[in-house]
This record gives sequence, C-alpha cells and structure tokens, in this order.
Amino acid sequence: MPSTRNDLRPDSGQAGTWNRSPDPVLETLVDYVFSDEQPSALAYETAWLSLMDSIGVALRSLAHPSCTRLLGPWIPGGTGIRGARVPGTHFELDPIKAAFDTGALIRWLDYNDTWLAAEWAHPSDNLGALLAVADYMNRARGTPERSGPVTIEALLRAMIRAYEIQGILALTNSLNAVGVDHVVYVRVASAALATRLMGGSRAEVLSAVTGAFADGGTLRAYRHFPNTGTRKSWAAADATARGVQLALMSLKGEMGYSQVLTTPRWGFNEVVMKGANLALARPLGSYVMENILYKVSYPAEFHGQTAAEAAVALHPEVHERLDQIEGIEIETQRAALQIIDKTGPLRNPADRDHCLQFIVASALLRGRLLAEDYEDVPASDPAIDALRSKMRVTENAEFTRHYYDLEKRFIGNAITIRFRDGSASRRVAVEVPVGHRLRRAEARPLLRAKFIHSLDPLPGSQAQALAQCFEQSWQEQPSRSVSELIDLLIPA
Repeated sequence: MPSTRNDLRPDSGQAGTWNRSPDPVLETLVDYVFSDEQPSALAYETAWLSLMDSIGVALRSLAHPSCTRLLGPWIPGGTGIRGARVPGTHFELDPIKAAFDTGALIRWLDYNDTWLAAEWAHPSDNLGALLAVADYMNRARGTPERSGPVTIEALLRAMIRAYEIQGILALTNSLNAVGVDHVVYVRVASAALATRLMGGSRAEVLSAVTGAFADGGTLRAYRHFPNTGTRKSWAAADATARGVQLALMSLKGEMGYSQVLTTPRWGFNEVVMKGANLALARPLGSYVMENILYKVSYPAEFHGQTAAEAAVALHPEVHERLDQIEGIEIETQRAALQIIDKTGPLRNPADRDHCLQFIVASALLRGRLLAEDYEDVPASDPAIDALRSKMRVTENAEFTRHYYDLEKRFIGNAITIRFRDGSASRRVAVEVPVGHRLRRAEARPLLRAKFIHSLDPLPGSQAQALAQCFEQSWQEQPSRSVSELIDLLIPA
C-alpha cells in the first residue's frame, strides 16, 4: 500500500489534490493512521472490553422506540445487496446508513464509554463507522476490488487509533467553549479510519480528514435548555456516518483541502476555533484507549456518575426519611456545574439524563438508576421534584483540580443530606467512578454482567455464543472476521 510522504501531494486530478503542503496537524494525523507502531497490550485488551460494552448497550437500545424508529433505510425498501448489517436487526444497508444506525444504537442510552478533557467525548461513537465498514468490506469480498477479511485484530487496531484521534483532539481543543458540538471530532476520526479500513492511500485518508474539518461545526443547541432533545442521541451517529460518506468520496478521487485548518478568515481555526490554533497536546499512541472511562452501573452523563454512586450508597439510610429532608448538599466539579446543573422543568429523557439533580433524586428515591427511570411515567413521581427543590449544588475546588489533572482524571461528587431535626447523613464522597482506569479490576466483572444482561433481544443460542466469544481474550481470535462476530448479532 502507498506509504510515502510524497503520497500526500498527488498529481492533478487525484484524490487530495492541492498546491501547498498540508497543515502540520493534518500530516501528523495521517502519519499516525499509517504508523507501523503496534498499540500496547493494554490498549488491545481495553479495546476488546470497549467492543463488548458497545455491543451490549447497542442491544439495550432496541427496547426504545424513539431510537428504533430511525433504523433501517430512509426510503422503504432501500436495502443493500451485500451491504453492512445493523446489530440486533435484520437490516442490510449501504455502509453510510448502517454506520448511522449502529452509531445511534451505541449512543442512544448515553451508556457507552466516555472521555473527559477540555472537550468531553464518547470515542466508541466511531464504532458506527468501523463496524459498518468492516462488515461491508468482508461481505464484498470476491468482487474484483475487495480481497482479504477485516479481522478482529484489524478492528481493534482501528478502534485504538480512532479513539486516540478523537480523544487527543478533545484533550485541549474545546469546541463546547465556542458553542460547537464535540461530534466534529467523531467525524474526523471516523473519516480517517474508515478510509484506511477500505484500503485508502495516504492521500485518500488526508482528503477524507480535510473534508471532515471542512464540514465545520454543529450547534450544541440540542444538548442544552430549552432545546434539549433526542438529537443529542443521534448526533454522533450522524457524524460517524458522515465520516463513512467522506471516506467513500475520497476513494472515488474527491480532492482534499490542504490548509483547511489554517487558512486566514475561512479556515477551521478562524471560523470554528475563534482564532485559536487546533493542536495535538501529546504524541499519538494509545493513551486514550488505555485511560478510557466506562459507564458501568449508571446510564447517566459521566460528570454525574459518582453522584449516582454516592446517592445509591445513601439510599438505605434515608429512604424512610425522605419527607424529613431539609436540604441536600451536592459538591461537584466545575465541569458538572457547566453541563448538568439544571433547575426547572425537564421535558424528556434526554433532558433528565443530563441533569445532576434528577440523577441524585432518582437514585436516592429508588436506590438504583436505570435507563427506564428517565421515561415520562417514572420521572413524573412528585417525590423527585420535591427532592430536586431541596438541592444546593456547589463547586468543590479539589474535585475541579483533580478533574483537570491529566494524570488523575477524577470526576468527584459528594452528597450530604440534612434533616429538619438538625441531624445529617454521613457525607459520601466518590472521586473515582467504577469505570475509571484505577478501578478497572473492579469494573471488569461488572461490565461483563452489564453485557450479559444486554443480550435479552437475541435468541438463547446466539446470546450464549456471544457471551462465550467475549469470555475469551481477543488474542484467542485475532484472525476471526468481524462479520463472523456480527453474525452472532443478527436475530435468527
């Protein structure tokens, strides 16, 4: 395959045509995509865990009509021959729509893995593109332009690199600060790795990546009051599908834009970053995958995960005294104050799972937090709003420092409940969520239990085969085709 630096400067009429050298950040991204350096053993092991977790949450989303109504061909009857398949369904679609559907299933419940930095992210959002492209490539084998299966090892390696691109871009380049959604980085990472999985050259990968940046930013309006809604659950699916589209276009010879980042007035840095320069804060390797965060116990925005854990811990000692509560004090990090500190009406599940007060109230009331608890009927329990009205949320400076410390990456919350008789509960503080790298050993059996619980939509024999597959290490099946894995996800 082409691999020289000269391949970034093709002749006129070829993919990626330009007259000037590409922006340095773009060249660095492409160098990384084509790097021969092997990811760490920890990165491969963690990627296998992330693949299992993502498949599980995708299957859970099948129980939610607000998600499943978006699945399948946009036009009735528009299925594909030897197309990519959508886990948990019988849909066989073109890889762009299959990427959207798979991405929507993975992201819908806000229960997939997470990355918190200057810009929060969910790197498994890229699996919409990677799974769809891998299945499409494998099922198209035998045609003149397709040969050799995309294996589990190839998929995990692509995951590690997609996670790294999205996560390192998010590390110090905040889009939220300028009102733009973080899914821009999903689009970039998906475009890069989808092109590579389909055999693209360096010039073709660069063309797709520049196209992803040229798309600019997406408004975050749908993530915040008063517009919070279901688009936040499919925005990343849209981005990963767009990455596949840009990959396919680059493979057809669509040109790239060498200085899409740095062009004065019109470039990404000027328009989207408001004059800041997009930069990579550290060398690209496997840092993001090695430090990824899992939502193990609670389907809630990650800044509230430790608050849910603290509230569940307090439930036994307060659930019979809820009517005696005078006040609930929540200490949190600055990021949580900016993102999920909400008062007033909450209009839908998408609004509720991004509300720190709702998360704490529901967990205190029920001693649990499930995706179903955000639905209209359970959320209408008047006890929840009664508890919310008694909450005071403040910043804990130490939690904020530990949140921004790149060696710690803690996400602390603490809860203290005060009663009308002057007594108080114990203060329960949780800084490190169970999905954190420092609690990975504790998380593994819980993640597996979460996964096994997610297999209900599949027939028993398939569920058992899938469970057995992930009981093994990835090293026991590196040459297994990705499509063989997806076979287990299609209902008989």
